[in-house]
Amino acid sequence: MGFGLKMHGPIVLTDLTAGYNRHPAVHHVSGRFEPGSLTAVVGPNGSGKSTLLKALVGLLPLMGGKIDLGGLIPRELGYLPQMSEIDRSFPVTVLDMASLGHWNSLGAFGRMTPAHYAAARQALASVGLAGFETRPIGTLSAGQFQRVLFARLLLRDAPVILLDEPFTAVDAKTTDDLLRLILELNRAGRTVAAVIHDLDQARAHFPSALLLAREAIAWGATENTLTPDALEAARCMAEAWDENAPPCPGIHP
Repeated sequence: MGFGLKMHGPIVLTDLTAGYNRHPAVHHVSGRFEPGSLTAVVGPNGSGKSTLLKALVGLLPLMGGKIDLGGLIPRELGYLPQMSEIDRSFPVTVLDMASLGHWNSLGAFGRMTPAHYAAARQALASVGLAGFETRPIGTLSAGQFQRVLFARLLLRDAPVILLDEPFTAVDAKTTDDLLRLILELNRAGRTVAAVIHDLDQARAHFPSALLLAREAIAWGATENTLTPDALEAARCMAEAWDENAPPCPGIHP
């Protein structure tokens, strides 16, 4: 993994607006993720952080503006959704779940080979799950399941990695291990953006930050972005949101 990593230009957002049922969850966001950057996406609950990542990977149509992926297409981006969005009751083993990371290269009709399964076992070992291959995913703890999702992501070998709340509901040991893995992926040249709630963690490990409150309050070097004034501005905007406002006129679903 990491050999022949596809190069890309800056990922540029221009006046980006996206949301649900004509209700923008993020609006008029402009900025850029530089190649090889490591960015914490932070903001109050409901500020559009998850919406932004879903728009980047093409899971949400844009209501306005545009996204330039720097020469990539959405399926070339690695995306880790929130654990709560995945049905863990589905009867699948840890090895099969991790092996889904090969889907992008195999396609719908490709066949898994012994080499593919060997790579999946290696990915599981790298996240501390050697010996878990035959376990049903429904028997795992939250931390163990998040490790499986990271193993699946490793097999994607994507040049850009988007992580939606990767440390939510996991134990401290798992958080430390996964954070170390994220830093290694970034040092290997990957562009990484992660939705982070812990501001101390963002300041300590992420050189860049995007502070969202449905619009971009600040975006740039973390020490210049997560300032008391900017955080207070984001908090005040969150308190003023009207969740029952009518749909925006002129915006198409």
